[in-house]
Amino acid sequence: MKSLKLYILAILCISFQFSNAQETESINQGSIDDQFEFVLRKSGNFKGTNGSAYEAVKRSMFVTLQAHTNDTINTLKKTLSDTRHTVATQEKEINDLKANLNTTQSTLTATNEEKNNMALLGMQTSKTNYNIIMWTIVAALLALLLFFIYKFKNSNAITKAANLKLSEVEEEFEEHRKTALEREQKVRRQLQDEINKQKGTS
Repeated sequence: MKSLKLYILAILCISFQFSNAQETESINQGSIDDQFEFVLRKSGNFKGTNGSAYEAVKRSMFVTLQAHTNDTINTLKKTLSDTRHTVATQEKEINDLKANLNTTQSTLTATNEEKNNMALLGMQTSKTNYNIIMWTIVAALLALLLFFIYKFKNSNAITKAANLKLSEVEEEFEEHRKTALEREQKVRRQLQDEINKQKGTS
């Protein structure tokens, strides 16, 4: 009889442990919502002394559910913190990229302005104005060159004409000098003849 009681008690303990292990295994599976559903299914219906009905939940299941809920909340908090940190990091990277983009844009604008402008006498001017000024200077220099060439040719022609006139004057002078010399020689001969005549008569 005593052994029968021990046998029944052993079966009850094994059944209780198996049931408890099955409940623990089930409550450890699935999402929090699934675990709450499991607890609700496993709750016992009881009636109070005043006839009102209420649900009873095993303390071990409630403690396990509470621990799972806290773990889930802590995991969500950590995930939220990591997400906020990631968002902050990405926002900083975006701001850095925007700053770099603005710097690059400014550098590009300055480079384009420098490329489209030319330094002339220490002042920046556009390529169009630079080309206009340079071609104006080239045209002015070309006009001055043509003017000097014209003046040179004109002066050269005048010089040639003057040289020709001088040659003619020199020829006339030489002719006149020869004529004058011949006259002088003729007058001297006549004078010498007269002197000789005077000597002969006396």
